[in-house]
Amino acid sequence: MLDFPLWRRLTLWAITIVTCLAALPSIFAVSNVPWPAQLIDPKVNLGLDLAGGSHILLEASADQIRRQRLDTMAEDVRNRLRQAKIAVGDISTKDGTVSFMVTDPAKGDAAREALQTLTSGASMSGQRDWDLKVDGGKIVLAPTEAGIKQAQSMAMDSATDVVRKRIDKMGTREPTIIRQGANRIVVQVPGLKDPAALKALLGQTAKLEFKMVDLTADPTLVAQGIAPAGSELLPYANPEKDGTGRLAVRRYGGIKGDQLTNAVASNDDRTNEPVVQITFDQAGGAKFARLTTENVGKPFAIVLDGKVLSAPNIQEPILGGQARISGSFTSESANQLAIALVSGALPVDLKVVEERSVGPDLGADSIRKGMIAMGVGTLALMIFIAVTYGRFGMYANAALAINGLMILGIMSLLDATLTLPGIAGFVLTIGAAVDANVLINERIREERARGRKVVQAVDMGYKEASRAIFDANITNIIAAVLMFLIGSGPVRGFAIVLMIGIGTSVFTAVWLTRMWVAGYLRRNRPSDIVL
Repeated sequence: MLDFPLWRRLTLWAITIVTCLAALPSIFAVSNVPWPAQLIDPKVNLGLDLAGGSHILLEASADQIRRQRLDTMAEDVRNRLRQAKIAVGDISTKDGTVSFMVTDPAKGDAAREALQTLTSGASMSGQRDWDLKVDGGKIVLAPTEAGIKQAQSMAMDSATDVVRKRIDKMGTREPTIIRQGANRIVVQVPGLKDPAALKALLGQTAKLEFKMVDLTADPTLVAQGIAPAGSELLPYANPEKDGTGRLAVRRYGGIKGDQLTNAVASNDDRTNEPVVQITFDQAGGAKFARLTTENVGKPFAIVLDGKVLSAPNIQEPILGGQARISGSFTSESANQLAIALVSGALPVDLKVVEERSVGPDLGADSIRKGMIAMGVGTLALMIFIAVTYGRFGMYANAALAINGLMILGIMSLLDATLTLPGIAGFVLTIGAAVDANVLINERIREERARGRKVVQAVDMGYKEASRAIFDANITNIIAAVLMFLIGSGPVRGFAIVLMIGIGTSVFTAVWLTRMWVAGYLRRNRPSDIVL
């Protein structure tokens, strides 16, 4: 018990001092006291409920996901049958199915065989994604309900990842981004006072496409809203500059912007207008080179989120895998577009269905009340411990104060976020630390009542109580880990503080106080102790 090597004492004091010093910048910040600029300042991040910020609820359209799935299948069917050299009529996506007629009915079975691999995939439930039916020369592909659910789940997972990438590139700290239900995403960004830029960034699908202009389109029919077969009419993104009419573009055969490796906002060398420089990956660059090589002298449309940014003529093949997008951008909108493009296109449009801002005053009030609750509770515990256990109670009180500083310091070093549930976890761990000290001191009392000498009683008290303390805290750690892995948002914040607090409470109550008690016994050699 009395043998506490120098290296162990130095290690315990080093851990204690470093973690306590790391808590000082956060304490200075809460107290509105300036921290010296020349010193490092690891600080605890405050969550939305404490620092204020923006809360946005995004919703995707299930019908759009279905339509996209039909369009994708129609394109795959067209490419597969072209490879198999099977001629078909127009491919229709009406009535929620993909249907077409085989020009030569004798090739119906061959068409079915060619499409078999497209429909052979199974959903996570083990059911088929598509049902394939052949009626003479007509082939119909109908999506199954299991396939639709899986497609919706995958689209929302992908959308959540894209949203997270875009927000991370804004430089915000510790945003909360979680799925809610089948087609909603909750976004909470602490410290963001004006959500307008966030809404603009998240509301932009950033679906970039390069499509050939249909030169055979009749301007009269286009003006009436009638598109030629195989084409579609798209509005201009800047009607003040390009007019309120629509442009006929080929529905299929273009290039999608999902093969970009980089997108950077810059300025045009000649006009100094903001533009976005994009770079394709190797496969995308090859497709872009082939498209521009085969269509020199023809116009092609640069389409963003279903609107035409511009429709320049292809003067010469573009072989470098790089292109430039212009479209009456401002510097801010060009930068937002670059972020959206490099983060990836949203697989589905997201609509803001709920928006609210949480002011910092509410968070400051929560912090103040939390600090009052923690201060009152801690003071009451300290008085009780000091009166009940005397000198050993003072050791426990010192450990309790250090425990609070260590929790704050470790959270600062880990760049963790403190939420209102986290404050509750903070208070809970203080109770756990007191509980550990009570177990140790009561065990020492029992050993003294059995007639053991002071040193033996203290040694047995720490050894026997430590077993119960470790067993109890392991179960708490397991619960906290599960909350962190399964929960989200405030639940994870509570779990983080709980895990850190359990570790620091064991450290201070079992090891730190034992070092102090051992030093006292070694110096004073008391014949009795008051407990």
